[in-house]
Amino acid sequence: MSEALDDTHSHSPETDLPDYLAGLNEAQRDAVTDGIGPDHAAGPLLVIAGAGSGKTNTLAHRVAHLLAHGADPARILLLTFSRRAADEMTRRVQRIAAQLSPRHSRLARGGFPWAGTFHSVGARLLREYAGNIGLDPAFTIHDREDSADLMNLVRHELALSAKGKRFPLKSTCLSIYSTVVNTQAKLAEVLQGSFPWCAEWEDELQRLFLAYVEAKQAQAVLDYDDLLLYWTQMVADPDLARAVGGRFSHVLVDEYQDTNRLQSSLLLAMKPDGRGLTVVGDDAQSIYRFRGATVRNILDFPTQFDPPARRVTLERNYRSTQTILAAANGVIGLARERFTKNLWSERASAQKPALVAVRDDADQAGYVVEQVLARRENGLRLKAQAVLFRAAQHSVRLEIELTRRNIPFVKFGGLKFLEAAHVKDLLAILRWAQNLRDRVSGFRALQLLPGIGPKGAGRILDNLQAAPAGCALLAEQPVPPAAQEAWHEFAALVEAIGGDDAHWPAPLERATQWYAGQMERLFEDASVRMADIEQMARIGATYPSRERFLTELTLDPPDATSDTPGAPLLDEDYLILSTIHSAKGREWSAVSLLNVVDGCIPSDLATGNEAEIEEERRLLYVAMTRARDHLDLIVPQRFHVSGQAGTGDRHVYASRTRFIPQSLLAHFEQRSWPQADAGAGTGAISGTRIDLAARMRAMWQ
Repeated sequence: MSEALDDTHSHSPETDLPDYLAGLNEAQRDAVTDGIGPDHAAGPLLVIAGAGSGKTNTLAHRVAHLLAHGADPARILLLTFSRRAADEMTRRVQRIAAQLSPRHSRLARGGFPWAGTFHSVGARLLREYAGNIGLDPAFTIHDREDSADLMNLVRHELALSAKGKRFPLKSTCLSIYSTVVNTQAKLAEVLQGSFPWCAEWEDELQRLFLAYVEAKQAQAVLDYDDLLLYWTQMVADPDLARAVGGRFSHVLVDEYQDTNRLQSSLLLAMKPDGRGLTVVGDDAQSIYRFRGATVRNILDFPTQFDPPARRVTLERNYRSTQTILAAANGVIGLARERFTKNLWSERASAQKPALVAVRDDADQAGYVVEQVLARRENGLRLKAQAVLFRAAQHSVRLEIELTRRNIPFVKFGGLKFLEAAHVKDLLAILRWAQNLRDRVSGFRALQLLPGIGPKGAGRILDNLQAAPAGCALLAEQPVPPAAQEAWHEFAALVEAIGGDDAHWPAPLERATQWYAGQMERLFEDASVRMADIEQMARIGATYPSRERFLTELTLDPPDATSDTPGAPLLDEDYLILSTIHSAKGREWSAVSLLNVVDGCIPSDLATGNEAEIEEERRLLYVAMTRARDHLDLIVPQRFHVSGQAGTGDRHVYASRTRFIPQSLLAHFEQRSWPQADAGAGTGAISGTRIDLAARMRAMWQ
């Protein structure tokens, strides 16, 4: 980074700033330029980027600024939480670099080979250093379902599924294991804090997890969590830490508030003095504790270095109106521990966010539909509107009403691409061809053949495992006579595509062609599923090798799949329904938030300790800051509960969320729906409605 800034790009005469920096505000420029210059290297930097403050744009400009001062793109490690985020960051840097000089533009167009997710970068490093850490470089990577299947195989082998009392299911066992790995907590603590109903099985789970690790090692497979765990263990060795850290002059991390303890520790191991380390995030948007993320990483970051890391705070919001921001600032301002910031916007508005009292979830659905249609009539497309909720089941009544009114919608959630059976089948073939010791992939792939069931697949896998290395002859495996022809064709396919990757994507094309011939037999809706297979073939053709393709697709799959309910969409415009967690990072002109009551926000399931409650507060803040122009927080007064033992159907009354106390009500417009005099009928019914309306008004007093 000793090279001085080129004079080949232009400067703005008004500010004497390079043109590529002139469009940034003062705080953004501070974050972009801090510590970068011809005379000194960048020390550790924390950029606290409030919601809508241009975080991605700022980070992209910092990377471009590094290029302008001589940084080598191949020595920049850019860590994000999705492949799409890494690709978008790269594209932005390339656009900015075009303003620098032809040479810088060429450098940026060449790409950033170390831009990606923690897990994808970890997979690449582990393959490169496999010989140093006792790993087989040909290891395969299991997705969550494959890992759960292997966990289940080990569970059966240990006879834990045959216990007199019901042992935890495979998915629960994997969740416990994953939580222990990512939080670096003791098993007993994890069971007590998150899985108390499994605490009695602590000894058995300890034994299961040890056997699971041994099974992975024997089969040369890694699961999703291993990619971070092995990377962390690798850089725990001082020599390897220096070697790996020394490869990168600059490490930049996006969404640092979403990192877990493993991710934080590996960064500190590679850059113990913080030189060249920049992390960007917002403690107020740390909402993924259930995935092992900890807000402590970003809160404690400055004090982990001597001298402490510099902090730059981005407070100007380019998304929301000032009235929305005032309400959101009020909510997060009551947090027990946070970095101080006060979001502001030049977008003035007389319209405050609305706190809307309704009688029950039926009226809640009616209110949302009324508002959505009214805004659409005023020119706001459905796609520009979103309905958010704490838990997926909160939208059921609304979905029924939207369907009844023929209003198209998309609900974020459902099956991921890799959870579709046909996609998993094709990936299993490719993985098994690459690594015949991968028992889970082989078990799935073998059963695609007619005449081969679980027992037959198990025998073949046992034979291959017992065979000397390099002497496993697939064609000679014993299969039933009726399966002989299909088996020989399949064995030839596996042997052909299991070799060198030099001619990729030819192996994928051959596997796809073979599998396409099986789909009519395997699925009733084969033609619909074939679209996903064709999509996967197109995706695969963009990768340089099978290894990169399998790694990237496993760690960061597309969302779309023909297995997902509601796909394909026939309407060009549709309303967005989403959990708050899925909405993070997105924005809409109008947002309605359902069930803003205690029991839902905060959830009854997330009030066991102060840390959980504080994360629920941040969830509300994240939901509120998704809105640009209109924000409705809906407060049902009661919920209908059915099937309660001894009481039958009944109504449960609710109260406004504790995160909006009386002191914050001035930031909101308070109203009820429907109006008290609307739709009055017979005396008895009218009297009931007036009583309820009075109760709703009393909520705000």
